[in-house]
Amino acid sequence: MDLFSFDDEYLRRLRAGEPETVDHFVAYFTQLLRIKLRSRRFSPDRMEDIQQETFARVFKALQSENGIRQAKSLGAYVNSVCNFVIYEDDRERTKNQTPEESEIDPPDKGLDTEKLVIQAEIMDQVRAQMNALPKREQEIIRKLFLEEMEKDEICGQMGVDRDYLRVLLHRAIEHLRKKL
Repeated sequence: MDLFSFDDEYLRRLRAGEPETVDHFVAYFTQLLRIKLRSRRFSPDRMEDIQQETFARVFKALQSENGIRQAKSLGAYVNSVCNFVIYEDDRERTKNQTPEESEIDPPDKGLDTEKLVIQAEIMDQVRAQMNALPKREQEIIRKLFLEEMEKDEICGQMGVDRDYLRVLLHRAIEHLRKKL
C-alpha cells in the first residue's frame, strides 16, 4: 500500500464533499483502519462499527470551523479519532458486561478451619520429633527458626563460628527430616 501525501487542495475538496475525493479518502483510510483493527483481533462487525464511527467523527470535524486545519495532520487525526473510538467502545463493553458466576459469589476469605487444623497437627508432629533430637540440635533449630535469632547471635551464645554453625544446622535439619 502506498502512503498518500495530503495537501491543502485535497482538504478543500474533502470539505466540499467532492465524490471522487471522499471515495478516495474512505478507501484509503478503510485499508489503514482495517490493518490497525485486525491487529487487535476485533470481530468483523466490531471493526465495521469502529470504522463507521471514526469516519462520522472525522467528517463532522471537517465541517467544523475549529476542526482539521492542516492537511499534513489528516492521517494522525484519523488515527487518533480511531484510538478514541476504540477506547470508548471498550469502556462501553466492559461497563455492560454481566459479572461471571465467580464474581457474583466470591469465595469466603475467612478462616479456613480445616487448613488450620492440619497445620496444627503438622506442628505437633514436628515438635514431637524435635524433642527426640539431641538438646544442642533442638536449641539451634529453635533459636534460628522459631525465635528467628541472627546467626551471629546464636554463634556467640553457643561458642561456635558461622562455618561450624552451618554444619550443626545441616546435621540438625537432616536428623529432623529423617524422623519426620
